[in-house]
This record gives sequence, structure tokens and C-alpha cells, in this order.
Amino acid sequence: VNQIDTMKTRLVLALLSACALGVCTLGARAQNATALAGFVRVEAGRFVLDGRPYHFSGANLWYGMHLGADAVGGDRARLARELDSLAARGLTNLRVMGAAEGPDTEPLRVHPTTQPSPGIYDERVLRGLDVLLAGMGARGMKAVVTLNNFFMWSGGMAQYVSWAEGTPIPYPSAEPGGATWDDFQNYAARFYANPEANRLFDAYLTAVVNRTNTVTGVRYRDDPAIMAWQLANEPRGFAETEAYLAWIDHAAGLIHRLDPNHLVSLGGEGKLQPGVGTAFERAARSPHLDYLTAHVWIENWGWYRPAKPDSSFAPAVGRALGYVADHAAIARAIGKPLVLEEFGVGRDGGALTPGAPALYRDVYYTLLLEALLKLAQEGPGVGGANVWGWAGEGVPPRPGGIWAVGDPLGGDPPHEQQGWYAFFFHDRATLDVLRRYAAAFSAIGQTP
Repeated sequence: VNQIDTMKTRLVLALLSACALGVCTLGARAQNATALAGFVRVEAGRFVLDGRPYHFSGANLWYGMHLGADAVGGDRARLARELDSLAARGLTNLRVMGAAEGPDTEPLRVHPTTQPSPGIYDERVLRGLDVLLAGMGARGMKAVVTLNNFFMWSGGMAQYVSWAEGTPIPYPSAEPGGATWDDFQNYAARFYANPEANRLFDAYLTAVVNRTNTVTGVRYRDDPAIMAWQLANEPRGFAETEAYLAWIDHAAGLIHRLDPNHLVSLGGEGKLQPGVGTAFERAARSPHLDYLTAHVWIENWGWYRPAKPDSSFAPAVGRALGYVADHAAIARAIGKPLVLEEFGVGRDGGALTPGAPALYRDVYYTLLLEALLKLAQEGPGVGGANVWGWAGEGVPPRPGGIWAVGDPLGGDPPHEQQGWYAFFFHDRATLDVLRRYAAAFSAIGQTP
């Protein structure tokens, strides 16, 4: 407790320091250092790259594989421009999706998928992952490749359950008598205890990890453009928490057996309320997870109300800083780096139109990145951050609407209002914040 309190105090000091600069005017395993060059390792609770400390402030580019696909929605020229734009700002660590499941007739998800039916893989989309990784490698970037999803926007665990059980997915609905979010989440959580669902996922995981890039000719397991494999996006245990914990050990252990060169992470949100079943501290101690992840969503979790920023923003930031401090203290105690890999906030007043003011977002990014930077500079505990979510040129044609096939892919996943958390190439103030902190993180521990 004392350690957590100390970290909270340090984060408050970081907040005050940032305010003094004028930004608050709005009220797992240790890795073998002799391994192949170019691979990120964990040593003594820190990320290391070629014998030097490795820290990063990057972004989420979840749709990168789909931009690289030789299919509807693919746009390789745009993908190249997006990577150039990110690299120019120093955002060289990107969290991307490497999987999408189910038929294109299903709602609320990206199309096309990598696995349209059980055990059948769409090579057009997987070549999109090849193109993405080749482009990132050519620019000296690192990818965190996520292989599953607890939520419906890429198919994920619910689709595996549906295939294994032959039952329909209970998508959340606002209609009277429709399925609730809890109905959907409890359905998706049946994945962990279902042997057939796990068999299908293991087969896909094995195929991707063993894949050879059709662009570069390099096996994925030998590609330093990949920093880590990630088990899933925001997995939650719910009533299957024990099976969830066993699945973490199984799936992460399988990846390490297939690929000893890369790190493995979970992709979880952190310490959520007990009924959600994330079991953060128990999961964090898995010998097969090399580093820890956390997400913080002050709007989704009801901490911040854009319509009432004067009364809700400062308390929400305080809670977010406390959340970061708690997780950083656990990471330091366990001896694994922590990455805050999802965090964002909407535009001022809840506006969804690209170009609307985003002053609160810029302040929020500044305060959290400043706090993470201070913790990373102090020593083991914090390794990096990935903001949500880069949209670049992907301006939605119907701001506030749900994504449809033919719309440009952007920072918001298909089931959410388009334009909510996305930031674009014309958000200059936001990009200046991200550029500044990308440089500051990458400089930690480097010779001047």
C-alpha cells in the first residue's frame, strides 16, 4: 500500500509539473540478451533492444492488416502514407489486429475476416498482415499483434463459441427484450472452457505464428518487426475466471513453444471490478506472460462526462492517474514492464465531427503521458504507452454513425460511433503532443 501511495504522490507531482507548463488551463520471463539482434527483450523488469533500454509512446492502428489486404477495404497506398505519417512523428510502436473471425453477414464487425468459417483462412487478408509488417520493418517500427478479441467488432471469442456450440451470438441491442451487454459478455466468456472453441483458436494461432511473410520471405517468428504476440483484446473472465486463467497459461505457453524469439502479453484492461473477472494480479504472475497491459477509459467507465467537463474532468484525471499508479506498482513488484496500451477521450462537449475542438483530449494525453514518462524515467515498472486511436486519413463519411462496408477504416472499431475517439492527420495540436512524448520516451536511458 505504501508503494502505491508513493507512486500516486509522484503522479500528482507530475500533474502539477504539467500544470505549471500551462496545460491545465481547462481546470515474464527474462530474455536471453545474446538472442537475435533487433528483438525486444525483458531484462530486470525493463524492455531492452540490442542491449539498450527500449521505451516507447506509440499508437493503436488496429485496422492496419485490413488496409494492406488485397480485398474490399484494402488500400496499400494509404497504408504506406499512414505508416510514413506515424514514423515521422516518432510513433513507431503500433498495436494492430492480426485476426478477425466469422462470415461477412454478421453485424458490428470489420469485413472481410481472416477466418470466415472454422479452419478456413482468407489469404487475401493475411497477406494484408504481411504487407503491414513488411512496411513497419522497412521503417524501423515494432508491432504488437493481437490474435483474438473478447468483443464482437472482429468476431473473436463469441464467434468461436458460436461455431463450437452451434448457437447464435447474442449481440447487444437497445430493442425491448433484446440482449444486453452482460448477455453478450457472458456468452463470449464461455470460450475459455469450451474445448472445441479453444482447438479452433489454437489452430489459427499456430498458423499465424508459423507463417512466412509473402512480401519479405521471412518467417514471422524470425521477424524483428514484431515486438510481441498478444493473446486477445480486452479478455474478461466473468463466470469462467478460473478457465480464463488456465487459458492464459495454455495459449501464452503455446506461443512461446512455437516462437521463442518474441514477447507475449495478454491485452487485458487491468484491475476491473471483481465480477468482470480480469483477475489482473493472478494473471500477471503467469510465467508465460512477459509484460503487463492496462487500459483506462474515463468516458466509457463513467468517470468523465463531456457535457459537464468543469465538474468531471479533473476528478476523472485523478482517478486515471491512480489507476496507472496501482498497476505500475504491481508491475514493479512482479518484475515485469507495464504498457498502458489503450487510453483516449472524445472531443470537447462530446462532438463527433472531425475537426471539432479537442482541448480536453490534448490535456488528458499530456497528463497521462507525463505521468507515465516520470515513472519510466525512475526505473522498472513502466515500459511504454499506445494511445487510441490513429485514424489518419480515415475521416468517417457519417460522423457518429456505425461503420459500414465501403467506409474508410479509422480509429474507432466498427461497432462504435465513428469519430468518437479517433484523431486525424489534421489534429495538429494532438499530434504535437504525441510527437513530443514519443521523443521523450525513446530518449530514456540513451546516451545524449
